[in-house]
Amino acid sequence: MSDVDVAGKTVLLRVDINSPMDPQTKEFLDVTRIRAIIPTMNKLKSAKVVILAHQSRRGKYDFTSTLGHARELGRLLGRKVQWVNDIHGERAMQAIEQMSNGDILMLNNVRMDDDELLKGDISTLSDTSMVQHLASIADVFVNDAFACAHRGSASIVGFTSHIPCIAGVLMGKEIKKLDQALEQPVRPCLAVLGGVKIDDSIEVAQNMLRNNIADEIWATGGVANVFFHVKGIDIGKENIDFLIKAAEGAWDHVVDIATSLLANFPEKIRLPVDVAVNVENNRVDIPLDKLPFGAPIHDLGIKSIFEISTAIKNAGTVILNGPAGVFEHNDFALGTFEILNACAESNAYTVVGGGHTATLVTKRNLAKKMGHVSTGGGACLDYIAGRALPGVVSLESSAALFSMELTKVTKSK
Repeated sequence: MSDVDVAGKTVLLRVDINSPMDPQTKEFLDVTRIRAIIPTMNKLKSAKVVILAHQSRRGKYDFTSTLGHARELGRLLGRKVQWVNDIHGERAMQAIEQMSNGDILMLNNVRMDDDELLKGDISTLSDTSMVQHLASIADVFVNDAFACAHRGSASIVGFTSHIPCIAGVLMGKEIKKLDQALEQPVRPCLAVLGGVKIDDSIEVAQNMLRNNIADEIWATGGVANVFFHVKGIDIGKENIDFLIKAAEGAWDHVVDIATSLLANFPEKIRLPVDVAVNVENNRVDIPLDKLPFGAPIHDLGIKSIFEISTAIKNAGTVILNGPAGVFEHNDFALGTFEILNACAESNAYTVVGGGHTATLVTKRNLAKKMGHVSTGGGACLDYIAGRALPGVVSLESSAALFSMELTKVTKSK
């Protein structure tokens, strides 16, 4: 956005302000993502800004309109944010036509439109009614939805060939901050990978080891349990069944990658030396030779927590994604919280992946002590796993198509 001047232009702005809500009151529990788009909004203060956003997905309790998001954004900006109960129909188009420079209009939840749910390539999605209608009244598309960049939906990639598409401030910041850790990490570089998205985390480990990004992979949570299983440590049927379910059909793939990594990088994969199991809702720390214990593994053991905390404090770069255990249960939050504390106390450049980990960092007021806290869960995981993000590919493609048009709105040097 620093390369173009959009004053007086009609700008379609795609954001990800999908926010957690209280199941009963529907009030926002965290507005981090709404707050995160404010730098982009400030850059667009002289434009007519039409916001495309979503909240949850069909069938979920928090699948609602974006009216509350418009009100919250207006409160944070200190400016009026209009809202229309439409996406690309007559009401929306009329509201857009009536806008003046500096006006902000938020459309309703784009996932309420069937076009947003379509699957297909960029060409197919560019032909949808939603894209055709909105592109016809806009000058520029700004994608600031990094957290959605891994999704090839119409509102993310559909405008590629219609109008110039540029990255918003948040999108640019996310890529820059992640690249800083992935391309030129200060050594030693540690990847601390946990949580239950074991298929994604295993591929992150694979990318970081094969491309010599990480010096060590410290496995926690479900990721550690996968490596235990592959090494022949019997963690018990209950824990195995949980992992297979968490893999969502990719269990064999996960096991194959984990087996390969242990064979090729045995000295770089660091596993816990003890674990905490849940015995009738009580924490019991046990060494690995006591497995299987007939109880679910819910956290790192005390010795392992000390080892990983020490390594983090001595690191140059830390990439952290996923909790170390069932942090929702107080007795099993110790590993996750101590790892976050170690990251906050370390001088390392720390990148915290999105999802639960980022939310915990915010709630514990540790964000300012981290190098970067990503707003993207799946997008962040995909990026550090080395996968191409459709939202980023779309921006690159549009830049190639509209280089001359973008030059016309380039600020005079």
